[in-house]
Amino acid sequence: MFDPGIQGHQRVRERLAERVASGKLPGALLLAGPVAVGKQRVALELAQRELCFRRSACGTCAGCAPFKADPLPVELPNLLRIAPEGKAGLIKVGAVRGDDLVEGGVIAWVHQAALPGTHRWILVEDAHRLNGPSANMLLKTLEEPPPGAHFLLVTHRPDAVLQTIRSRAERLVLGPLAEAEAWAVAEAAGWEPSQRKAWSALAGGTLRYLDPEVFDHASAQLEAWIDLAEGGTFATAGEVLIPDKDSPIAQSVQVGEALEMLLRILAEAGRLAAGRPGFLGPWSERVGRLGLEASRVKEVQEAVHRNQRNLARNPYAESLLREVALLLVR
Repeated sequence: MFDPGIQGHQRVRERLAERVASGKLPGALLLAGPVAVGKQRVALELAQRELCFRRSACGTCAGCAPFKADPLPVELPNLLRIAPEGKAGLIKVGAVRGDDLVEGGVIAWVHQAALPGTHRWILVEDAHRLNGPSANMLLKTLEEPPPGAHFLLVTHRPDAVLQTIRSRAERLVLGPLAEAEAWAVAEAAGWEPSQRKAWSALAGGTLRYLDPEVFDHASAQLEAWIDLAEGGTFATAGEVLIPDKDSPIAQSVQVGEALEMLLRILAEAGRLAAGRPGFLGPWSERVGRLGLEASRVKEVQEAVHRNQRNLARNPYAESLLREVALLLVR
């Protein structure tokens, strides 16, 4: 009764299915965990099972086909999808209140009668990207969702979600996949056994680097931060960290990804300094040679976390990255 295309999280998926069957699923779930560990797929499986011809989310029938589409449709018979949009990468109030996504708006859609044997599922991707007005508009429905309606809020930054929304949603944490689970997907995508160590080290139990170009860019960013820590200049080493203004991905998201890579280096430095095994595979040796003191690691980590919180409000991405780089080598 589960989609065979989804790796991991078996116990969580079983428990969710049991709660749906018993009518004990809350009106709002906050699915939190690292990027690309399958949070959205676990959420979608709840709706997919209802439209599957076998009622099992088999992944092969015509009922399951729309859930495999890329991109996922905005609206399905039992599902409405809300996602960030535009250069700012935000979920704006028009997506919730107006006709931007569906006629009458999300609130009206939620209150429509569900098809027999189904629920009304509202998937909110990157829920931390709800801006103030859209979050407050959604809050009114979250407080008293109509019977049979369930909000599935997916995020890798749960603490950035409006506190009043967090308090009305049950948090469900999905951790990283086991290395073998993640590698099984990578191998099916065409990665060679000789690449396993590097790919698994960078992926860290996620599926975010299945695309070789994405992997190459991420590894280049990792090496750029190490170069900077070794004394390299931002003008040369930092170029790969600067967001691409022509990319459809919001600049704030690009900067956030670069900062997350630095956090991984800092965490690795802390592990190695404490005499624990490293997680970064072929990059661990270089990180170990940096000799970063615990006080420096903590200072840079705090600066990164501070800048992550202010990303959406900071239009000067390059200056933000330079500031962090200066702390790293000071």
